[in-house]
Amino acid sequence: MAMASRAILAVAAVAALAVQLAAAVDHPVGGSGAWDASGTNYNAWAAKQPIKQGDTMSFQYSASHDVTEVTKADYDTCSGANPIKSYTGGATTIKLTTPGKRYFICSVTGHCSAGMKLEVTVAAAAPAPAGKSKPRHQRSVAPTPAPAMAPEPSSTEELPNVSSPTAAPAPKSSDAATIGGKAVVGLALGVVAMALVAM
Repeated sequence: MAMASRAILAVAAVAALAVQLAAAVDHPVGGSGAWDASGTNYNAWAAKQPIKQGDTMSFQYSASHDVTEVTKADYDTCSGANPIKSYTGGATTIKLTTPGKRYFICSVTGHCSAGMKLEVTVAAAAPAPAGKSKPRHQRSVAPTPAPAMAPEPSSTEELPNVSSPTAAPAPKSSDAATIGGKAVVGLALGVVAMALVAM
């Protein structure tokens, strides 16, 4: 029974991780994705977003703009002279793979100071549910060797009495159904727990 409980916990942890990865969210910058100098306060927008590791941000902009990722110092001075990465083309989606602060500006002269700057705090992805760090494994049982064949007796000898080995009883179908049902319940509980955490 303890082994079945561990198996259920392992399945629930894997399911929770899969739900977490599938729950990555795209954040259209400013709420609509519009990256421009229209007066949108991008930092106020970002402060209200639950942006987490694994999410993406999408920028939509005209050819007269760009999206340039910069250091904190360059962000503060609106300098695109030493970009970490620069994007053009009117539509950019950036994957936020690591937690921490990220800084974006439009490097076209005057656009950053006109409000095209964004500081984003990316939260670390939630850890998988705690459990045993290393599951125990069942010891394997060596198969029983087949009995050796006796030499064929001559016609004048009496045949020895040899008993044949008996097979182990098959598990009851009710045992398999109980374990399978518990695994499904554990998986469902893991998915529900992750859904509640995501809210």
